[in-house]
Amino acid sequence: MVEPKDSGQITKGKIDKAITALKDLKPKERDSLSDREAIRKMRRYIEKLTSDKYGYTYDEVSEMLKSLGINLSGSRIKYLLGEVKKNTRRHKTKNQGASPSTNEQIKVEIQPEPIETASEVQSSPLTNTKSKIKNAKSIEASTEP
Repeated sequence: MVEPKDSGQITKGKIDKAITALKDLKPKERDSLSDREAIRKMRRYIEKLTSDKYGYTYDEVSEMLKSLGINLSGSRIKYLLGEVKKNTRRHKTKNQGASPSTNEQIKVEIQPEPIETASEVQSSPLTNTKSKIKNAKSIEASTEP
């Protein structure tokens, strides 16, 4: 079935307004997250509780989370934390190992070697006579009208 064409024209002003409206949209809040995403968000707090300083076990953290309606076993929390850490390490090493971006690249200036004048060529010892003769001839040719 063919849809009827809209008779209204799309002006540049309408497009500009639409672009502005699309840019201003914020990401939608999701009602639920995956297990991995939930652990990623709680990672720091779980690691803090299971550290030597606080001394909680993963099973104890699991019990606390169950009281809040998050049903993850201690072993599942431990596994997911390991996965999150592994992905974070990969991401960091990938970024560190990459070559610098074009904005960060080091610029190297190459300065041309000084050209000897004809008098310097004649007064210096003859170590490489062919190149010095060529230099002298090119200097003489460039100075002559």
